[in-house]
Amino acid sequence: MEDEYIGGKHPILEAMRAGRTINKIWIADNAQKHYSLPIIAEAKALGILVQTADRRKIDQMVEGVQTQGVAAQVAAYDYVEVDDILQRAREKEQEPFILILDEIEDPHNLGSILRSADCTGVHGVIIPKRRSVGLTATVAKTSAGAIEYVPVAKVTNIAQTIDLLKEKGVWIAGADGDAKQNVYQADLNMPLAIVIGNEGNGIGRLIKEKCDFLVKLPMAGQINSLNASVAASVLMYEVVRQRNIKK
Repeated sequence: MEDEYIGGKHPILEAMRAGRTINKIWIADNAQKHYSLPIIAEAKALGILVQTADRRKIDQMVEGVQTQGVAAQVAAYDYVEVDDILQRAREKEQEPFILILDEIEDPHNLGSILRSADCTGVHGVIIPKRRSVGLTATVAKTSAGAIEYVPVAKVTNIAQTIDLLKEKGVWIAGADGDAKQNVYQADLNMPLAIVIGNEGNGIGRLIKEKCDFLVKLPMAGQINSLNASVAASVLMYEVVRQRNIKK
């Protein structure tokens, strides 16, 4: 398993608190104390080596991320199996609540989706191995630490995975702008996986045909689409709302 680098106070603190293997932490000489001191204290308690380094070197370790002058070398993120996600639901004595991301390519979208997934109690997220962003440093930063708590499964074939979930009693709902019913008319209070499509093209045709039903978000404005992570968040919270209605 290859090592990778993460930057920023929150991603590093959450990685430590979640028990990730951290080999070393670097802190810039000019890093602000409110970024560096909590990390130094936590690292000391865990016996993790902390070194000072030039700010430019730290920024180069984690390119494209606001490091706040702190970076860490960590073991790569572990992906889980789909069965692990279902097991997590069983352990919590809840009906499965899963997200399937069909070729999400923007790491900021994936990070935001993981953040909302953590907030809404999603048991796990499924992504394809090809044509999809994985768990990168930018995803970690955007997720504000949620990447440590939401299991992610990387699968070779989304269509086969949907068939597997159906065999386990999970219903598949696809988010699609051309759906006949909007999300507020749909019954989502069931063992459920929601499919969110690619930022530009939506859900692929084969995957759409595999869905048990499709839902759309009502649109009133001039721009007839929502960012993928915003749409995913609205759908997740509608599931939460329906599951929390007093019986």
